[in-house]
Amino acid sequence: MKKFGLSDKAFDIINKILVAIITIVILYPLIFVVSASISDPSAVSTGRMWLWPVDITFDGFKLVLENDAIWLGYRNTIFYTIVGTTLHLLVLLPCAYALSRKELKGKVLIMWFILFTMLFNGGMIPTYLVVKGLGMLDTMWAIVIPGLVGAWSVLVARAFFQQSIPDQLVEASKIDGASDFKIFIRVVLPLSMPIIAVMALFHAVGLWNQYFSALIYLSDENLYPLQLILREILIVNEASASAGGGGGAGGPAGSAGSFVEQVKLAAQVKYAVIIISTLPLLIIYPFLQRFFVKGVLIGSVKE
Repeated sequence: MKKFGLSDKAFDIINKILVAIITIVILYPLIFVVSASISDPSAVSTGRMWLWPVDITFDGFKLVLENDAIWLGYRNTIFYTIVGTTLHLLVLLPCAYALSRKELKGKVLIMWFILFTMLFNGGMIPTYLVVKGLGMLDTMWAIVIPGLVGAWSVLVARAFFQQSIPDQLVEASKIDGASDFKIFIRVVLPLSMPIIAVMALFHAVGLWNQYFSALIYLSDENLYPLQLILREILIVNEASASAGGGGGAGGPAGSAGSFVEQVKLAAQVKYAVIIISTLPLLIIYPFLQRFFVKGVLIGSVKE
């Protein structure tokens, strides 16, 4: 057994301290948001609630969840995420596998075209004109199709196939009479579950958090994703709270108290909205965390 010297022990202690500090920095905002969403807004605004809930109330969640648009947004977002992620994998995996094969002619030129898109793009206005020209405005395809496959995803998946699928395995399959399509379906894909999970999760998270594309391309509220609906609720709620103080000094005595209550509820709704929008991802992530580790290490070590 190798003995640790004084410098090694000091290094180990410093690392543990840094990890502990980073853990606290990451966990505190999460715990604070959860506690603030179910605490009395007065306790949050005055600083009495700094970690654990104080004077627990669920008025913020009640107000948000009673809105039928929330459930419509959940349905739309789940649909966009499932359809978009499925199409993403259907296009990404064959493309990346083909580019990883040595026998593909012109793959260097193709890779240069793909890398070019990482440096330059048309911008928002040309992209909008393309989406409009293709007749995808106010359709789900405006959310799913643009950005379906990114250059970074192709590079990462290609690196995985190059390192994890031996050429000898492909050649042996061809000797047995398997076609390229059959090799990809029956040999390559079963061995590629880590990259499939990583790419699916990366793209699904992006679609789940998508709101800007919906803001630009969608005007039909029945097609709004969850993030855009939550944004609308937050804006309307804060606007209502601000408008509640319009009575002025000459208004009734109860108007000031009502305005204060609306402001407090608006703050609580803000935290409730954060929880509602991120909870599904927080539940799913621990089960797929190990795939993230493999995904980060793809391409970092070569034989």
